Amino acid sequence: MQFTPVHHIPGRMRLKALKAFGPKTSSFLKEGLSDIAGIERVEANGRIGSLTIYYSVQDSLEAASAYLAAAEEQRESRVPAQKPLESSGKPSLFPFIRYFLIRPLLPMPVRVASAAAGAIPFIRRGAASLAHARLDVEALDGTAVAISLLRRDFGTAGLLTLLLNFGDQLERYTQKRSVENLASHLAVRADKAWVSRGGEEMLIPLRDLTEEDLVIVRSGNAIPVDGVVAEGTATVNESSMTGEPLGVMRSEGASVYAGTVVEEGEIRIRPTGIGKNSRIQQLIDYIEASELMNAGIRSRFERMADKAVPFTFGLAALVLLLTGNTTRAASVLLVDYSCALRLATPLAILSGMNEGIKRSVLVKGGLFLEKLSQADTVVFDKTGTLTQSQPSVAEIVPVPGTGLDEDEILRLAACLEEHFPHPVAKMLVKSAEDRGLRHAEEHTEVEYVVAHGVASRWRGRHVVLGSRHFVSQDEGVDISPMEPEVERLSAEGYSLLYLGIDGKLAGIVAMVDPLRPESAALIRRLAKLGISHVMMLTGDDERTARAVAGKLGITEYRSQVLPEDKAETVRGLKEEGRTVLMLGDGINDSPALSSADIGVTLRDGADLAREVADVVLMGRDLEGLATAIELGRGSMRRIMLDYKATMILNSLFLAGGLFGILTPGLSAVLHNVTTLGVCLNAMRPVLGRER
Repeated sequence: MQFTPVHHIPGRMRLKALKAFGPKTSSFLKEGLSDIAGIERVEANGRIGSLTIYYSVQDSLEAASAYLAAAEEQRESRVPAQKPLESSGKPSLFPFIRYFLIRPLLPMPVRVASAAAGAIPFIRRGAASLAHARLDVEALDGTAVAISLLRRDFGTAGLLTLLLNFGDQLERYTQKRSVENLASHLAVRADKAWVSRGGEEMLIPLRDLTEEDLVIVRSGNAIPVDGVVAEGTATVNESSMTGEPLGVMRSEGASVYAGTVVEEGEIRIRPTGIGKNSRIQQLIDYIEASELMNAGIRSRFERMADKAVPFTFGLAALVLLLTGNTTRAASVLLVDYSCALRLATPLAILSGMNEGIKRSVLVKGGLFLEKLSQADTVVFDKTGTLTQSQPSVAEIVPVPGTGLDEDEILRLAACLEEHFPHPVAKMLVKSAEDRGLRHAEEHTEVEYVVAHGVASRWRGRHVVLGSRHFVSQDEGVDISPMEPEVERLSAEGYSLLYLGIDGKLAGIVAMVDPLRPESAALIRRLAKLGISHVMMLTGDDERTARAVAGKLGITEYRSQVLPEDKAETVRGLKEEGRTVLMLGDGINDSPALSSADIGVTLRDGADLAREVADVVLMGRDLEGLATAIELGRGSMRRIMLDYKATMILNSLFLAGGLFGILTPGLSAVLHNVTTLGVCLNAMRPVLGRER
């Protein structure tokens, strides 16, 4: 089977197959790849032909490639094909009409032939399972149908095949519809677009759109592509992308995204992302690939259900041996636990993810819903998550004797930072501009160290600007002469930047980044949810960190934390046996997000953070974090309820068949009704309308 790498970051590679593959192929690949030294975990989604390999040793990827190159030949000899999900149409009720109204009017030979023809596929699949020594659900169904035919009970055989076929159709249809419904909340509902070509306006199919076209979008219409506004001005509602209900002004040079809507005005857009390259389609791809992240609880229930099949066979054989009554034996065989569990569990997961989309919480798979329900520790990065990521200069303190005043320090800081896109750099540049300070480039090439600072040459002198750790420990600048000022500014909760020239401290820039108004309330809400451990990580010094943590009600924090320290902290908490949720939004948070059991980022987080995160909060505030945890817990409660109902009811039906109270046909009917009931329960909203 041909696989092509589609995404690769250190520790994880995702590959795509040329075509879909079945669940047994998935198991085959997962088992084989997991045996390779250095590969930590393998996840496969046959319906979309996706394979994700988590590894700790780079060389293991070569062994994985060699294994995949030989996998097709082995698969052909071991694994049967799977029915494609796309073939699942809406279940029809006509077979029931034919069975109950038309069948009784047909001659007996026709009824017998019809029952036998319908039974053959089930008997064939059951025989194949038994031939491979598999006591699974197909073996169970095939045996029950065969017994009915051998007893010449053609009416029961016909009813059984009718119900089994209907159950298969219902399973495929509900699963397909659930995935489609989830994706439909994001999809762009447009197949044509107005464009300007050669000075003329024309309506063309979206598939014919090129990046040379100008797309015209007027009031009330959805934007069909990602792009940049080339002409015009409009108010755009971006709630489908950001969760923000208020329209925002977009004019020439601004970026716009597919799926958003022009509320007022008219714009012409130069496309940058068409179809599958658009950001909204990337979100839909997350949804379509979500089954890749199957919840562990689903796998556990499926294994438990499979283990019950040999028990059912044994019980039916015992009944036949003791009573000689084939009717009772067939009734026992027609009750299995797996149908409801295999269908209801993924439906509950999809329902929870669907509700998350409605509540502006994107959960990328069932595995993460389960982890959300288990989270007992939440780790926050401070800047940009607990704060508004809109820093401003609060105070500038020159060091006496350097000959630099406040304006000179700010001018030099802006000069050093003007080439960098991060919020602090933008803030320094804007502050200099607000003061009317010209900061023409007077330095040579700048060296930028992520989350630390910058270093350069200015008028022949070595200049550094950054955190205390960078300036003091890495660059050897003595900060002690200004310690009283550092103490004062830190106690007020300011974040500090240190400017050093030729190894000596020249000045301090105190910045204030306002806390998000909902941050403190979220910490209290997490406590009510039973989150036992909340920690804040920050690059600020101890005093600033203590002041901020005190305002938020956070009792545990780590100061002067480097990016690699964040990931190490998360790993340490996991080694203590905690289930860790990490919330961060920057590039330097990505290692920690990957290390956590659940990585969570914000809608406006860095691209890398959104890629590695398991949950993306698409709303306007942090309250979505608590919503995500509630969704996870609610989904797992729903699954456990369905599990208990399935086990209790099917056990009662099993007892009914065992003691001759239920006929095979009635056992099959009750079993399918139970399956339908738990599936409908699984698809109900997880959270109430009001929280």
